[in-house]
Amino acid sequence: MATTTVDGGARSFLSLAVSPRLTTVAWNVLAVAVALLVWQAADMAVASAFFPGPVKVVHGDTYGHSLWAHAWASIERVLVGFGLGVLGGVPLGLLMGLYQRVYTRTRAVLEPFRFIPPIAWIPLAIIFFSGLARFAFLIFLGAFFPIFTSTLVGVARVEPIHRKVGLVHGASKFWILCHVVVPTVLPDILAGMRVGLGAAWLTIVAAELAGGISTGLGRMMTNYAELVQVPEVIVGMLLIGFIGFLMNEVLLLVEKYLFRWRWQVTL
Repeated sequence: MATTTVDGGARSFLSLAVSPRLTTVAWNVLAVAVALLVWQAADMAVASAFFPGPVKVVHGDTYGHSLWAHAWASIERVLVGFGLGVLGGVPLGLLMGLYQRVYTRTRAVLEPFRFIPPIAWIPLAIIFFSGLARFAFLIFLGAFFPIFTSTLVGVARVEPIHRKVGLVHGASKFWILCHVVVPTVLPDILAGMRVGLGAAWLTIVAAELAGGISTGLGRMMTNYAELVQVPEVIVGMLLIGFIGFLMNEVLLLVEKYLFRWRWQVTL
């Protein structure tokens, strides 16, 4: 009898846990299916070679380097530049957030760079760098400032009383940093990382369009655009969107795992 009760409780728990996820996945699949149907219907209505539908895109021919070679080249560049942006933005944001005088006395030097788009650095990157270093530099510039700004703003939200309690009880500054400041700022850091990831993909595509390489989704799209092969260009666009979506979902899963309480707040 007790075993039956436990089994019933386990089933009900699993149904409650799985059902919302399955419902979300089902709605997203339905949304994608509707979007594809609308796209295909628009293609049939327009009937233009410059506006291919999903059927024509699926049958698009990709030659030269394989599609996955182009995709992996762009992913590698994004991961390296984005990783450098995280390694630079988080520590500097924490430093200037904890020591406001450092930020206020150097912001006239730092802040103007935030408004220079990474694309504007492409000519200098071509002159001074080559290979992976060129793209890592450009993506670093695109990802650094969203992460830095989010970290800087997050530090200001740390309650002063929490830091003072730690100091009163003899905690070192390093302990307060690791156990008070970083856990409080971490949600803002992850939010900045998601914004920085989007900026990284915008930057890599623009940088690859500049030329000088043979692989990469941006390079592939440029090559096919010059041949007026629109379906292959759309394949590259869709693949960029899909890869970016997957990477964003990974960050969301990490955020949901670390901060489950934030996702339980409803009205």
